[in-house]
Amino acid sequence: MKKNVGSIDKVVRFIIAAVAIWAAYTHQVASPWDYVLYAVAAIMVLTALVGTCPIWLATGMNTLKSKE
Repeated sequence: MKKNVGSIDKVVRFIIAAVAIWAAYTHQVASPWDYVLYAVAAIMVLTALVGTCPIWLATGMNTLKSKE
């Protein structure tokens, strides 16, 4: 897949994942939503590590600086 996630975007994704995990783990939201937050965190970490966001591929967005 074509990479489209830049370094600042990766940091933001890791921060979102950390907040989602914290909120789910400390039960800041109702119980069924814990699983949703864990899923969001997993998706954020996965897309940050891989460097590709499928939603952004579909919409044509790109935060990765091109190497020229």
